[in-house]
Amino acid sequence: MELENKIIDESKQGEALLVKKPEVSNGKKLFLESYGCQMNFADSEIVASILIDKGYTTTKDFEEADLIFVNTCAIRDAAEARVRNRLNDFKRVKLKNPKALVGVLGCMAERLKTQFLEEEKLVDIVVGPDAYRDLPNLIEEAEDGRKAINVILSKEETYADLTPVRLTSNGVSAFISITRGCDNMCSFCVVPFTRGRERSRDPESIVKEAKEAFAAGYREVTLLGQNVDSYLWAGGGLKKETLTEEQKGNAANFAQLLEKVALVDPDLRVRFSTSHPKDMTDDVLYMMAKHENICNNIHLPVQSGSSKVLEMMNRGYTREWYKERIAAIRKIIPDCGISTDIISGFCAETEEEHKETLSLMEEVHYDFAFMFMYSERPKTLAERKYADDVPEEVKRKRLSEIVDLQRLHSGIRTKQGLNKIYRVLIEGVSKKSEDMLMGRNSQNSVVVFPRGDHKKGEYVNVLVDQCTSSTLIGKVV
Repeated sequence: MELENKIIDESKQGEALLVKKPEVSNGKKLFLESYGCQMNFADSEIVASILIDKGYTTTKDFEEADLIFVNTCAIRDAAEARVRNRLNDFKRVKLKNPKALVGVLGCMAERLKTQFLEEEKLVDIVVGPDAYRDLPNLIEEAEDGRKAINVILSKEETYADLTPVRLTSNGVSAFISITRGCDNMCSFCVVPFTRGRERSRDPESIVKEAKEAFAAGYREVTLLGQNVDSYLWAGGGLKKETLTEEQKGNAANFAQLLEKVALVDPDLRVRFSTSHPKDMTDDVLYMMAKHENICNNIHLPVQSGSSKVLEMMNRGYTREWYKERIAAIRKIIPDCGISTDIISGFCAETEEEHKETLSLMEEVHYDFAFMFMYSERPKTLAERKYADDVPEEVKRKRLSEIVDLQRLHSGIRTKQGLNKIYRVLIEGVSKKSEDMLMGRNSQNSVVVFPRGDHKKGEYVNVLVDQCTSSTLIGKVV
């Protein structure tokens, strides 16, 4: 389903990555393509860092590559189907260059493990998200004609000591991972099985990476985690689940981390994703209000507006709790942009429960949303415990109603930006006109304005005097 820009479709397309040349080349070319969430794209920057250090040069043309890696998403059937189809495209490389290697990275690799090597005859290497340090050894194994695999999950790995190579970046915005894995066993979600237990990264390594990004010209960082609000660092190798109440009280939490990064420089914007409603506390909201360079934008997935469905999803909150969190955001950060995730047709969802989701949307008026039909995933609690019994046509009908309503709300929220002045970070040239530049305001809305003498990476104040259903248009003042 093709949606307007403000209403985000169910997964990103793969993107080929091209980066700087290594200091010493081994004469081999690497093609690296990523699918799915921002975390996957951030992981690909770690992979590139490791392989460039080993002498690989990157290319955007897979047909000239000696090594092809696709970083995968396993959150829905559609995401996995895209990867399987993409692997067929790589046949041409293997036919032309029998020594070329094809590898699968990330969540799909972790989910399918050796099954991938057996079923997908084109695949030589399978690597899970915690095993990227082992890539050089695995490549050597594959070059010797052996099938290479490492899908061991770790309770410690955060890649904190590795400097990512910024791959698809526009030179303005960068991703920084602050946690890995997830301890929330949402019944529909495969992430705990593909990324392992949650662990937080040393805050000083995060601040160091933010400083390096700013020094390199980046003016925005997005702090990434499956659940950023549960970030907690006690130091000394202590595990979050073993901390005493006293140790937890002395540990660095997410609000404190936000401030540390915000203080790197007032011209460094700070975003974060993703928040969990059960863990978002007011101290995070007050920290956002305190620092102008922490963007007024929160992605707060609701998944369903029905407390009964939320309980079956094992989300850890009710409709009422979620509404209270929205009220707190509106009170503490009145101009905050709010986006969400919504699933239609979860197990046993009734028409009345679907209408509860629509009514919640009417109460909140999200700026935009990721919207999906429920897709049963292997090994999840929902797959073991519930029947996927909502007919496909009913799921599709309900999703269409959700999308239509969100399109209406996105248009309303966009129009509320008329006649306001926003500080905009310029990201580049508008897709529709070379004479226009585009950037985003603190609320994450796209703002377009005449090019003039302004350049990428600058901040400008833009007075919005017109808009489309999803884009603000104005002039620099």
